[in-house]
Amino acid sequence: MSWQDTVIALVAGDAREQEIARCAVRAGAAVRAYGFPWPEQGIEGVYHAKDAADALKGADIALFPIPGITAEGALFAPTCPHKIIPAREMLEGMNRPAHIILGWADANLKAHCEALGITLHEYEWDVDLMLLRGPAIVEGVLKVIIENTQITIHKSNVMLVGQGTIGSLLTNTLVSLGAHVHVAARNPVQRAAAYAAGADSLTLEQLPDYLPRMDIVIGSVPKRLLERDQLALLPAHALLVDVAAPPGTIDRDAADELGLKTVWARGMGARAPITVGRSQWTGISRRIEDILEQKQ
Repeated sequence: MSWQDTVIALVAGDAREQEIARCAVRAGAAVRAYGFPWPEQGIEGVYHAKDAADALKGADIALFPIPGITAEGALFAPTCPHKIIPAREMLEGMNRPAHIILGWADANLKAHCEALGITLHEYEWDVDLMLLRGPAIVEGVLKVIIENTQITIHKSNVMLVGQGTIGSLLTNTLVSLGAHVHVAARNPVQRAAAYAAGADSLTLEQLPDYLPRMDIVIGSVPKRLLERDQLALLPAHALLVDVAAPPGTIDRDAADELGLKTVWARGMGARAPITVGRSQWTGISRRIEDILEQKQ
C-alpha cells in the first residue's frame, strides 16, 4: 500500500492541523477534515467534511490532536461549535484495518477502538517531538505570563512543578530571562538538572515552604500535585499556569474558589502552527510509513 492509496482523516484540533493536512496532501494521500479552523480559501486537495463521521468515512488512518482528551472525553477542538466526543458510530465508518494516531487516548476511545478493531498510536510523550514543538510551547507560556501579570518575568519568583522535557526548556528560558526559578520535582536527576541550569531545586514535600513567596507557578506534570491546601499558601497576586495534559498539575477549581488567577495553557503549540504542524508531521508521517510497510 502506498501514500496514493491512503485516505487520511483529520478530526478536531487547531491551526496546526491545517499545516498537517497540507503535508499529508503533499505526501500524496487523499485527505478529509473536520473540526479545526477552516481557512476562507480552503485547503487545496482537502475535502471539508460536514461532521466527524463524514470525515472518518472510508479513512484508513485518522489523525486526532496531540493535546489530551478532556475529562468528559472530548477531543481538543477550541473553535468547534460543539464537543467532538469519539463514539462508536463516529468511528465505525473507517476502513479496516484502521489506525488512529493521536497524542493520547482515554479509556472511552480505547474501548471503542478495541471493539472495532482499530489500532491506536499515541505520541504525546515522544521526547523528539516534544523537543521539536518545545520552543513554540515556551513562547506561548511566556505570552500567557506577560498578558496576565503586572510584573516583569525578570526578578520574579517562579515555581516550576515538574522538570520533564517541556519543564526543563521552561527552566532554561526563565533563568536566562533573569527570573528567580525554583523547580519542584520528585526525580532526583531532574532536580540536579534544574540546579545545573541555575534554578533552586526542591522536593515536592518542600513546596509549602516556598509557595508563600511565589509570583508565578507553572505546572507541567499530567497529575494533580497542587491541591487546595498548597494553593491557599500562595499570595493573592500569584499567577498559576498549567501546561500539563489532563487532568493537569493544578486543582484549577480550588484555585478559582480561592480567587487566584489561573490559566490552563493547553495547545500552546498553536503559537506557531506552521512550525509546530510540520514538526508534528515528522512523527506522524513516520508512523504512517510504518503502517504502510506492514500492509505490503
